[in-house]
Amino acid sequence: MAAEAGEGAAGELALDVAVPAQVRARAAAAKGRKRPPKPPEPVAEVEPVARVVVDVPLPHLDRAFEYAVPASMAETARAGVRVRVRFAGQDVEGFLLSRESVAEHTGRLAPLRAVVSPEPVLDPELLGTCRAVADRWGGTLADVLRLAVPRRHATTEKTTAERAAARALDDDGAGARPRPERPAAPDPRDPAGPWAAYPAGPALLERLAAPTATAGVRAVWTALPSREPAQDWPAALAAAAQAALSAGRGALIVVPDHRDVARVDAALTAALGGTRSAPRHVRLTADQGPAARYAAWLALRRGHVRVAVGTRAAALAPVADPGLLAVWDDGDDLHAEPHAPYPHVREVLALRAERTGAALLVGGHSRTAEAQRWVESGWARAVEAPREVVRSASPRVLVPGDDVEAERDPSARSARLPSLAFRTAQAALAGRLQGQTRPGPVLVQVPRRGYLLTLRCDHCRARARCRRCSGPLQLTGADSHPVCRWCGTDDPTWTCPQCRGDQLRSAVVGARRTAEELGRAFPGVPVKTSGGGAGVLEAVDGEPALVISTPGAEPVAEGGYAAALLLDGWAVLEREELRAAEEALRRWAAAAALVRPQSAGGAVVLLAAAGVPPVEALVRWDPAWHASRELSERRELGLPPGAAFARLDGPAVAVDALLAALQRTDDDRAALPPHAEVLGPTPLEPDRRPSAIGDDAGGPAAPRSFALVRVPLAERAALARALQGAVAVRSARKEAGSVRVQMDPEHVV
Repeated sequence: MAAEAGEGAAGELALDVAVPAQVRARAAAAKGRKRPPKPPEPVAEVEPVARVVVDVPLPHLDRAFEYAVPASMAETARAGVRVRVRFAGQDVEGFLLSRESVAEHTGRLAPLRAVVSPEPVLDPELLGTCRAVADRWGGTLADVLRLAVPRRHATTEKTTAERAAARALDDDGAGARPRPERPAAPDPRDPAGPWAAYPAGPALLERLAAPTATAGVRAVWTALPSREPAQDWPAALAAAAQAALSAGRGALIVVPDHRDVARVDAALTAALGGTRSAPRHVRLTADQGPAARYAAWLALRRGHVRVAVGTRAAALAPVADPGLLAVWDDGDDLHAEPHAPYPHVREVLALRAERTGAALLVGGHSRTAEAQRWVESGWARAVEAPREVVRSASPRVLVPGDDVEAERDPSARSARLPSLAFRTAQAALAGRLQGQTRPGPVLVQVPRRGYLLTLRCDHCRARARCRRCSGPLQLTGADSHPVCRWCGTDDPTWTCPQCRGDQLRSAVVGARRTAEELGRAFPGVPVKTSGGGAGVLEAVDGEPALVISTPGAEPVAEGGYAAALLLDGWAVLEREELRAAEEALRRWAAAAALVRPQSAGGAVVLLAAAGVPPVEALVRWDPAWHASRELSERRELGLPPGAAFARLDGPAVAVDALLAALQRTDDDRAALPPHAEVLGPTPLEPDRRPSAIGDDAGGPAAPRSFALVRVPLAERAALARALQGAVAVRSARKEAGSVRVQMDPEHVV
């Protein structure tokens, strides 16, 4: 028994060992055999080829690729939908551009992996506009599509589709809700209308209200200062949109920031009506969140709403059959897209207007040199009020540095708050200005936020810099130590390396320090701050108060400000930028436009050198004169917009390689135009911040440089094509270093 048990146990043990050996043998045999290939899925019988643009940023891949359409996707793979494809060994998303019957590629086509969404988000008009934008700015279609089409929000897409289906069923059934009728066109001859003060305003409204008369309508509008909501610039834009909508066409209005969106949104609601459940227009801003923004975008794409107001990204919004494309304050740098290919809202809307036959309206309280070039060339028409109307609507502008005031106050030219500014603010707060019927708030515009932003040695006036990274020092409060604006290092024992002095003085005063100074100068007067870390105020009441604001953050005052003080004008004028004078006038005019007219006692004190062209333009309230002067000077010097520029910046080696590719003649795609002029390359000052210092970044940063390419305006398109070709060649060759290419940069240097 024992033997039998032992034998049985041994046999069982042998069997346990043999089974894994057999498995291993079968696995080894299977290695030599190939798994039978999976049979390919049949392709669609009709138009089996899909042309797809993939979301890949490489310039040499800026074209459509062909894929086979599986039979299972024949119904959902429509032109304009998002798809997923296999590309370079990985799954990537893209847009299906079209379906074709025959492929250009002679080999086997890879199939579409999936239809991400059956929603067609890319129509031919939007696709054509995006392609035109990419070509004009020397970029790629994939980059522009990222700007034009927001990311998909699946829940929003499904919810809005269900609502649209329910609405369609409700409309087809008995007792259906009536469709909203088109709003009546505003009366162009209404003396109380927002366009009545402009001789060309009524004609503009009449053209917008005619279904087929908007082609070729291009207007550069210099808006009047106004405190009446029914006649302010948001009401004028809303009236223009109402006229376009009454003709059965859409309207798009692009403004710099969300505060402007809120004002235009309120004006559109008053002009067009609509409810939350059945809006007549939508907003498109970054602060809406992905769901709300995508819902608004889909409402435009599906044609449920035909009017939109938004910020920069809305310039490519899919408004159906646009009759009006408008941009407000085109000189604001918020209209310049910071992402490739860096288009500008003004130029994008001009491009769309030419493609779609829509009217183009460029408005603002000042005028850019680019808009003036359109007017002088006859491509656009100026819409402005007569001089007597301008004088009656604008406030009185005073400059402390003029001869009369210099005799009264010898320190007027150098004091930060001369006696003229102090007397004007004091009289406005008390209601004693000439012609003033009631007291009111006083707006104080300060160019910079913060406390004391730039410090200098009190003895030798050398700029105070951080001993660690050479960044500029600042004070963040009355009792604070000097702090570096770059690395944040606190330096309580700073001494000047030039003269060993330890006393500091302010070079640039910020909004918070200004608020402290004025609070002491006007005891008992409320002081409100708008902009920077204090937050932006939307509006203030009409009670006497001092409102300290940075440019662009000025709140609207009920009934208008009684006066405005525009401090530190030199800080804007002395910037080493091409647009310094233009930007100074734009900021000053925007603030002065919030002040009551001269007939109601409104006064503006501008603290800048008298006789400077921007100052003279504000005193006379004549931005067109200043824009014409700027354009003439830039043409003479060969500067934008008198010539076309491209800026190339990046690692010095990469910039040199790109310039070499542009100057070769063996490739027509990358050849510079005949009259191109290359300026540079010029080394860029190395970044001295801690992230670029060897100890913190693992080694010294590679030298960087920039170069400018200038061509006559007639050769601008050729320059863009050359840049596209040269960048694509470098990308295909996988050359090291990335060069940032900007056509028509906002800041040339």
